[in-house]
Amino acid sequence: MEGDPVILKSNGFPTYHLACVVIDHHMGISHVLRGSEWLVSTSKHLLLYQALGWQPPRFAHLPLLLNRDGSKLSKRQGDVCCRRLPADALLDINTNCGSGFAENQMGRTLPELITQFDLTRITCHSALLDLEKLPEFNKLHLRQLVSDETQRRQLVGKLQALVEEAFGSQPQDRHVLDAACVERIIPLRQGHICRLQDLVSPAHSYLWTRPAVGRAQLGAISERVDVIAKHVLGLLEGAGMNLTQDMLNGELKKLSEGLEGTKHSKVLKLLRVAFSRQLQGPPVAEMTLSLGPKEVRERIQKVLSS
Repeated sequence: MEGDPVILKSNGFPTYHLACVVIDHHMGISHVLRGSEWLVSTSKHLLLYQALGWQPPRFAHLPLLLNRDGSKLSKRQGDVCCRRLPADALLDINTNCGSGFAENQMGRTLPELITQFDLTRITCHSALLDLEKLPEFNKLHLRQLVSDETQRRQLVGKLQALVEEAFGSQPQDRHVLDAACVERIIPLRQGHICRLQDLVSPAHSYLWTRPAVGRAQLGAISERVDVIAKHVLGLLEGAGMNLTQDMLNGELKKLSEGLEGTKHSKVLKLLRVAFSRQLQGPPVAEMTLSLGPKEVRERIQKVLSS
């Protein structure tokens, strides 16, 4: 232990060593679990408790979470930015990288972590925090939220607010912000997105705004624009809201087989561009269900009339 440590500064303010002892005592703290870098200060704190005539709490010092290169995590260096990340996912990855559990397991909830935690399983070795795995943890916890009806409704409200913030008055038809429409989209995209904010990224803007797509643009993909468009319109009229991805995939495959000289990939490309003006994205069947029959009809008819 260092000799004669400063506990009160010349300006009358206490140093951390005195402050933490006084605060912990008056808050009735019984156990202190902190990082192993504070182990060297524990003897000073115990002497302060003794000098003040107070019963010290029980101390335990835990191994540190380090960067992948073994360096210490630092707020000053901006090593970790946790803005808008699910709290459950952050807690999960921290406990997964560390120790105190019988086995590593992704997706544990807070009640499960509390039940399974065993202090005797804490090791002396520091843990490396691999933040490249965080998207997978986020994705898993988002799926858990979607599976819970109450949580899913909360996600709908948050997504509606995100869309309003990102696109403002751009959505031409405000029905895309209806709770039923938004709630339909989230489960379809779960497993593909890591955060709710991903659904307002440029790649998903087609969900909220109608792209400017002309007939000439689709005609460059296939000369059968009218045939393909009318078949899809008829399919939507006949099936209504009972369509599934498998049904749509099957019907689109049949359509392609009936168009001599037109590859199935061309049909899907044409529809994807008509729906989103993008060459890549979710499967066309999923895009159709996400947008809903009404919106798909609007977009196809807009292209046909252009």
